[in-house]
Amino acid sequence: MHVLERPAPDPDRVLRYADGTTGVVDVYDPPGVARGLALLLHGGFWRAAYDRRHLRPLAAALAGDGWQVALPEYRRVGDDGGGWPGTMTDAAHIVRDVPALVGACAPERVVVVGHSAGGHLALLAAVENARLAGAVSLAGVLDLTSAHAAGLSRGAVADLFGTTNPTPHLLASADPLRATLPACALALLHGDRDAEVPIDYSRVYAMRAARIDLRVIEDADHYDLIDPLEAAYSQLLLVLNGMVEAAETET
Repeated sequence: MHVLERPAPDPDRVLRYADGTTGVVDVYDPPGVARGLALLLHGGFWRAAYDRRHLRPLAAALAGDGWQVALPEYRRVGDDGGGWPGTMTDAAHIVRDVPALVGACAPERVVVVGHSAGGHLALLAAVENARLAGAVSLAGVLDLTSAHAAGLSRGAVADLFGTTNPTPHLLASADPLRATLPACALALLHGDRDAEVPIDYSRVYAMRAARIDLRVIEDADHYDLIDPLEAAYSQLLLVLNGMVEAAETET
């Protein structure tokens, strides 16, 4: 069964971090002491048609492997207040405030992980959160200018901004490739058979600094990156555990 259709365990808790129907976060707790907290930002090209539930199989698997997981919803295009900048405002709020809400560990053991459009949001939100252990993009939309030029996902970037002709300044202000590089550890995972988000978006972003960990997952498509039954999952676990171990060594 495809991961987008696969049933998953319900969260252990559902908490509220903001007003409105989207201001909620699923919490999955590990059976013992958590290795760290993974903040999962789901994808869906910023559109309200796609919600957090398709990441529940990944969230449950990570919890089973010792991670506390927070899987929040956020305002998307089609929601009241969604689109730019409201969607980004929610992502920043999540990364800043949700760890304390769920009663998580110190910031140095928190990693923000985003898939597709969530990868875009994760790397932007990490810019303002230098104490994070790391930020991980899974097949992220990391080159917004190129994504808009290519008409990615039937004009998803235009929908995000609410205009088919966003100014270069507006595009640049929301583009991870042109934003300040986050100070935390960075890892990019991308499948070499991704037909939804070009792998070159991750490759170009990785060229910004030698410290960026780029992992090309062979024979993986866009959704294999969030499927705990696929090979990408073991790579994600290695990255997450390594980020926390490195952060603990530095403190």
